[in-house]
Amino acid sequence: MTTHYNIDMISYTPFWKTLKEKGESTYTLINLYKLSSSKIDRMRNGKPVNTTTIDDLCKILHCRVEDIIEYVEAEEENNNPPA
Repeated sequence: MTTHYNIDMISYTPFWKTLKEKGESTYTLINLYKLSSSKIDRMRNGKPVNTTTIDDLCKILHCRVEDIIEYVEAEEENNNPPA
């Protein structure tokens, strides 16, 4: 029996909602605030970013950390069907 765990536990879903609510776009983050496009791409693809990036986003968007990221508990996946 093989058990796999999903390790993507940080979600950036709150970031996209906050970005819209604050009237900003990825274009303004990149061109006005000089945030690198690679950082935005990492978030778009659910990849890790460092705390400095999260801090920068909180300053730019005047929000709290939980408005940028949320913890999502990993789900256990079982590849073997029950006997």
